[in-house]
Amino acid sequence: MKRIFALLTGLFLLAPAAADTKLDGVGPCDEKALGLKLVENLLARDYMLYHGGKGLHYAEACTGVGALGFAQKTRDKALAERVIARYDTFLEADGVLISRQPHVDHSVAGIVPFQIYLYNGDERYLKAGLSFADSQWENPLDDGLTAQTRWWIDDMYMVGMLQIQAYRATGDAKYADRAALQLTSYIRKLQQPNGLFFHGPEFHYHWGRGNGWVAASMAEVLKSLPQGHPGHPELLAGYRKMMASLLKFQSDNGMWRQLIDYEYAWAESSCTAMFAYAMTVGVRRGWLNREEYQPAAGKAWKALCAHVDREGNVREICIGTGQMDDIEFYLKRPRTLGDFHGQAPVLWLINERLERSNNPDPKTNDGF
Repeated sequence: MKRIFALLTGLFLLAPAAADTKLDGVGPCDEKALGLKLVENLLARDYMLYHGGKGLHYAEACTGVGALGFAQKTRDKALAERVIARYDTFLEADGVLISRQPHVDHSVAGIVPFQIYLYNGDERYLKAGLSFADSQWENPLDDGLTAQTRWWIDDMYMVGMLQIQAYRATGDAKYADRAALQLTSYIRKLQQPNGLFFHGPEFHYHWGRGNGWVAASMAEVLKSLPQGHPGHPELLAGYRKMMASLLKFQSDNGMWRQLIDYEYAWAESSCTAMFAYAMTVGVRRGWLNREEYQPAAGKAWKALCAHVDREGNVREICIGTGQMDDIEFYLKRPRTLGDFHGQAPVLWLINERLERSNNPDPKTNDGF
């Protein structure tokens, strides 16, 4: 009897520890606590630069935008100033964060100074941001697209986000026009009948994070593109077609996979966060049916909460990935911990959830 009692006692004591996913006493799905961990994680690291130590890597640029957005949503001025201080070398003509290579991955760094300007109105950061946005459209192609066009789906975010940030900062319609033109052109070329996107014209795989960049870019541009803009209907239709497809491929555990439509692929965090972000944006703004999409976004959020460790590192993130006509290439990509490719979209998702919490709609605010 004593042995049975001891065994049951031990199981009772172990059960909460096994089930407890709290972070330092805070529930794992507390947006403010989790977001702060991710921002502090960013601030504790060295810069993520390109090889040769020049130019802010696009993955950190996306994380920096998310970090400043979080500080703004939580009204934490001290935290915002710490994030801004991290990127003050954008004000130097030849600062370490600035690379002038005419490539989408380098150009998108301009989203950071734009985000700082949108926060504090410092014209120096506006000038820095415009230097990236304007140079991206030097010597455009005959069809009006940027010369940096390469038909990788990742580029929809790298171009679209930079140009829509420029529009947000200036109100100049040419930047909105560029963003809409670039995204609708990619939709026509790369979106498939099933609503998903090939990684590129010759690489017929529905890679998770690549499609995540697509989803996030459409959500970002639609946020700010005027409804009367000629590109709005096509962009919204492409977005809705993709979101409908994603509903069909979400795993039972709330995650999406490294290859979205391949059921044996592993569950991947960065694409899950990007898809949940895009859906949350759409639900909040009425582009998507709440009853269909809110449960999917909420399920993904809960799964992602369990993928963050005590130090604010997101688990199960695919490393940077090029293109290859080989399914094994995608399925065997290494998984890593705390990669900015995954840290960034989790912050975007947190910010959108905080936006919803700070501006509740009584018709839709039921806590997903």
